[in-house]
Amino acid sequence: MHPFNATRPPGLAVGLAFAGLVPFVTGALGLWVTPEAWREWVMEELLAFAAVILAFMGAIHWGLAMRADEASDRAPMQLGLSVIPPLLGWFALSLPINFAIPVFFFAYATLYFADIWAVKHGLAPAWYTSLRRPISLVIIASMLVAWGATLVLAY
Repeated sequence: MHPFNATRPPGLAVGLAFAGLVPFVTGALGLWVTPEAWREWVMEELLAFAAVILAFMGAIHWGLAMRADEASDRAPMQLGLSVIPPLLGWFALSLPINFAIPVFFFAYATLYFADIWAVKHGLAPAWYTSLRRPISLVIIASMLVAWGATLVLAY
C-alpha cells in the first residue's frame, strides 16, 4: 500500500506530533501553578509557540499544494490555506491576551476542518485526519485552559 493511502499515521509522525503538544499542555497548565510574577512570561511563550506551530501547520498545506496538479482548481485553495495560519498567528501576537487566545482557538479549529477538506479531496494522506484530531483537540483544550487562566487569575 502506498503511504499516502495508509489509514494509520506513521509511528514517527505520531511521536513527534505528541511531543509537540508538551509546550501547549505545560504552558496552559503552568499558568495555573506558576507564581504570579512568572505568568506573563509563561503566557508569552505559550502564545509564541502557538504562532510558530500555526505557521508550521500552514506550511503543510504549502507542501500539499506543491504536489497538486497545476491544472487543479484545488491548488490555489491549498496555497491560501498555507498563508492564512501564519498571518493569523502573527496578528494574534499583536493583540491583548484576552483577544489573542480566541484567535488561536479559532485558527486551530478552522485549520482542523481545512485538513479534513484536504484529506477528503485526496490532497493529504488518508491518515492525516486521525493524527490531527487528537492533536487539534489538545491544542484547543490548552487554549481554553489558558483563556480560563486569564479570566480567573491576575494578568
